[in-house]
Amino acid sequence: MVPHLITALNGPINELEARILESMPATERWFRLEWMEHTPTFYASVDLRNAGFKLAPVDTNLFPGGFNLLTAQMLPLAVQAAMAAIEKICPEARNLLVIPETGARCSFYLENLATLARVFTQAGLNVRFGTLDTAVTEPTELRTANGDAIVIEPLVRRRGRLTIKGFDPCTILLNSDLAAGTPPQLMGLHEQYLLPPLHAGWSVRRKSQHFRAYEEVAKRFGKLLGMDPWLITPMFQAVDLRGKKGIEALQTAADAQLTKVRRKYKEYGINEKPFVVIKSDVGSYGRAVLTVRDAKDIESLAARLPDSLGQEVIVQEGVATHERVHEAVAEPVVYTMDRYVVGGYYRVHASRGIDENLNAPGASYVPLAFADSPHLPRPGEKPGVSAPNRFYMYGVIGRLAMLAAAYELEATDPQAEAEEAA
Repeated sequence: MVPHLITALNGPINELEARILESMPATERWFRLEWMEHTPTFYASVDLRNAGFKLAPVDTNLFPGGFNLLTAQMLPLAVQAAMAAIEKICPEARNLLVIPETGARCSFYLENLATLARVFTQAGLNVRFGTLDTAVTEPTELRTANGDAIVIEPLVRRRGRLTIKGFDPCTILLNSDLAAGTPPQLMGLHEQYLLPPLHAGWSVRRKSQHFRAYEEVAKRFGKLLGMDPWLITPMFQAVDLRGKKGIEALQTAADAQLTKVRRKYKEYGINEKPFVVIKSDVGSYGRAVLTVRDAKDIESLAARLPDSLGQEVIVQEGVATHERVHEAVAEPVVYTMDRYVVGGYYRVHASRGIDENLNAPGASYVPLAFADSPHLPRPGEKPGVSAPNRFYMYGVIGRLAMLAAAYELEATDPQAEAEEAA
């Protein structure tokens, strides 16, 4: 299944697909060499947007919570990736402690936890769930909509180790984005492996840092393929709204981004009106994502901007989505673990437009997009009609975002900074 691309501009994206397929040996070698130098994030999900003339990541989540959306055919890939990751980190690992989002008890999220438990159990680990919620004082059983049981247990801190009663893990997997800050229980765990690291949490991480790293990765990849990195990169600028001139700085940034995009559209003969997206520079659960086509419109939004977005924002080039699933606007989401693409799905929103955020209430999910991904890509087939080819391209862009996350975490690692200072 290749979702219908509703645009007359499908030529450029088909050319990009063809270029990536033609360069497959060079691409895979390039990734292999990069992973010799950089450590991949343990897992991630990447939101992509396909405008017909460019394909770019617009968000990268290092604590993905939708593993239940992967098809059954995809789970063996996730198990193999989990095995590879664990073998590198802690080959003798026996017990894995998973720490979920505090207080998250909706059925969808619990099904995600059940899927993670299934993947890591099949990878050869005993899996238990420990919560940071101090209100949980004894093992508590929760049920998913499918009837699976999830037992959440209180954590016990003993010197440099985090355990639960009768269970002492060597590896701890965070499935909480730490947006509220780093809990004291997680600090100083020098005797255990903590995945992802604490500085991957939203209390430290910034989207602007990630997209700066992504720009670097995309430039190097574009040079390898002999292509303009803009075709796979959303331009952006970080803005601090604090101070009297915060809104003025936001308008200036939005106007500058729109001017750059217009210039690119003219270069490529794209007859569409550009837009920018204003969103929080940190984790944006529950926060607005605003679409702006004219910088002057920001004046009318000024009064509510800090409340809806926070004080740190990014102005990102808007990438429209011209893909449709069941006649509704859709965007692909790629899931990775270690250095591998393990699956994905389409996020679909029937009541949103091509220039709007689809990660909003009312979204549905079609876990069919990567159904053929175990099959090898098929170079030589007509671009735009082969599911393995289209999703190989999505996987390449997803891996570029994952590599950018590795660059980002290396640059913000407090331990590395401390070693340099010493």
